[in-house]
Amino acid sequence: MTNIIAEIGTSHEGSYEKALKLVDAAAASGAHTIKFQWVYADEILHPKTGFVKLPTGNIPLYDRFRQLECPLSFYRDIMDYVHSKGCKFCCSPFGLRSLKELLELNPDYVKIASPELNHYKMLEALRDFRAEEKARGKKAIPVILSSGVSLLSDIEKAVNFLGRENLSLLHCITSYPAPEDQYNIKLISNLKAIFGIETGLSDHSLDPILVPVLSVAAGATVIEKHFTLSKETEGLDDPVALEPEQFALMVHVVRQTEATFRHYGPEVGMERTIEQLSEQYGRERVMSVLGDGVKKLAAAEEANYGRTNRSLHFMKDMKKGSVITEEDIGILRTEKILSPGISPQFYDLVLGSILASDVEAGQGLQFSDLIQK
Repeated sequence: MTNIIAEIGTSHEGSYEKALKLVDAAAASGAHTIKFQWVYADEILHPKTGFVKLPTGNIPLYDRFRQLECPLSFYRDIMDYVHSKGCKFCCSPFGLRSLKELLELNPDYVKIASPELNHYKMLEALRDFRAEEKARGKKAIPVILSSGVSLLSDIEKAVNFLGRENLSLLHCITSYPAPEDQYNIKLISNLKAIFGIETGLSDHSLDPILVPVLSVAAGATVIEKHFTLSKETEGLDDPVALEPEQFALMVHVVRQTEATFRHYGPEVGMERTIEQLSEQYGRERVMSVLGDGVKKLAAAEEANYGRTNRSLHFMKDMKKGSVITEEDIGILRTEKILSPGISPQFYDLVLGSILASDVEAGQGLQFSDLIQK
């Protein structure tokens, strides 16, 4: 049975009472797993990253993330409540601190979001934890890895970092909302064949039926969809999330699709699914959503490559001749207005380097900023 994840994320807006209501609604809507995000603003972006547009106006994105920070006790109590509802608890960390605290709770799943696919320091720490658990005779904690705004080589590097044991890979488009006709759903089965692990979908499209149903038909064993009590509230992802009635509808049609495939088998099941969806959406649109199965950046996310995923940034103003230490650089999303830096894979190489010129806080680190060793 497909693991359907209700991605609450930060829709709780820092309110424990609202988080409980969201869990209640997600469980009642048929979610198997309920997911949160463990936010510390300074693990995600620089204060100078720019503004986010909310119904109440534009505010600095960094400040918005600061408003969403919650103590460890918040997540511990929420996890217990999720379990009391008969659901699994999943959470996304965004850096070494949130990962360490999350692992202390022993969640059912750790989710690595698409922008953190290349946060190699965090992946390395998670890999080491899984190895230690295995050495103690335990199973490696299950990890779900999203692959939006990535190339096949990026996915391969992340999978090799984490190892394939208890690892699931989600196809994703990092665009909010993501156009259905760019989803290239056939890629789900191709990714499973390439990497030999369970695959699924992290869905940012608006329709509750078309993309989720086709993903199940293509072999998805996990579907993640943003969940909110209302699209009109101020959660960062609320505008692209499903409200409870829509989420319940998605769960219903996914379970119907599973039953079709159990009864008819994969070949006839796919034919019948395409036929049924074509009656509602038109065959041309259905086939465009299925795509060609070749991994590439979707048109809607091309501009995000290098900005939403991680790169190296200067954390403060620094003078020419300064020696770079761990306190001077961060592995951050570039996001709104800053310039991207070089890949996090060069983090250790950069430490101890000498600046060739003055740099500003938030600026993306480039090799040209350094005196070559």
